Amino acid sequence: AQIFLSSPGHESLIGRMSNMEIRNGGQAFRLGRYAIHWHMIGNVKESFQKNCSIHHSWNRGVAIHGVNFLRLEHNVAYHSMGHTFFIEDGVEMYNRLEGNLAIKTIPSMNLLNT
Repeated sequence: AQIFLSSPGHESLIGRMSNMEIRNGGQAFRLGRYAIHWHMIGNVKESFQKNCSIHHSWNRGVAIHGVNFLRLEHNVAYHSMGHTFFIEDGVEMYNRLEGNLAIKTIPSMNLLNT
């Protein structure tokens, strides 16, 4: 499974995920094929991801890329390859990652060298 959220600009998408489970998410060794991928949306002040579990992911847990003002709260990730909670470029601003738990992150040399 892969959840990919993308849209052409600020506030053009509202994504709200809560109380869901992703098992065997992501696609191994494929750039951008993450279990949950918030991608190049800009500002998303009304979006959030809360109380979700991601486990046995083949390519990261959650990737935040080109997204601002996202709330990622009280999520649990277990046994993920690569970074579990991943802010991709470092230019993303005002995101809140609070109360998340990552357990057993597996190193992978076949992903981005970060």
